[in-house]
Amino acid sequence: MFRDLTAFRGHAPPVVEISIGLLTAVILIGLWELAARAGWVAPQFLPSPSRVVQALWRMLASENLLWHAGVSTLRVWVAFIIAAAMAIPIGILMSSYRIVGAALEPSIDFIRYLPVPALVPLSIIWFGVGENTKIFLLWLGTFFQLVLLVADDMRRVPHEYVEIAFTLGAKPRRVLTDVALRAMGPSLVDNLRITLGWCWTYLIIAEIVAADSGLGFVIWSARRYVKTPEVMAGVVAIGIIGLVTDQLLRLLHRRMFKYL
Repeated sequence: MFRDLTAFRGHAPPVVEISIGLLTAVILIGLWELAARAGWVAPQFLPSPSRVVQALWRMLASENLLWHAGVSTLRVWVAFIIAAAMAIPIGILMSSYRIVGAALEPSIDFIRYLPVPALVPLSIIWFGVGENTKIFLLWLGTFFQLVLLVADDMRRVPHEYVEIAFTLGAKPRRVLTDVALRAMGPSLVDNLRITLGWCWTYLIIAEIVAADSGLGFVIWSARRYVKTPEVMAGVVAIGIIGLVTDQLLRLLHRRMFKYL
């Protein structure tokens, strides 16, 4: 068992991996608690985990944290679904037809390097301070990364698959749907899972734009009054939602692609 864990690209039962992950988390939290209680770091900079949990419980019970979490989750998923619905077909076209790739890749490469915070003023000018701006900023941080990942997934489909399909008389549409999409499916779902995490990282930026709801708003409001435990509680809430979502998508990936 130990040899499997330490071997290069070794394998271990899921229960063992989960146990190791939980043990590591407990050790890190214990060190954090020890550092806070020993006074190694001032509490206004790094409150102890126990104080963060107390703040999280209080916010759940009396400050509508669940409602704020629901609002943020809805915003993230709306932006992510729009980004995915646009990125998947565009990425496939970019790698399937060279004229499309040559036309779009330079612009997409340029835009994806632009820092999203720098575009907040322009977003407000274009869309005002309502929900459209928040969705746009989340979409902006996701779409241009995802479209290139999709294009790379399509390029990695072995050319032999395409040639065999054409040799057997398949039309281009059938080659795309029955060969290419099936071959790129596992990596595509993985990249969707990864970019969903990126979308969550832009939440704070999106929700400081004249927001009165959402986890970003909660964190930003607590920061204004130096309520560090509440800030950490908001961050922990985002982490918990992200972790649960990621594990559900991993489970979906295993169910969809059992042959891997």
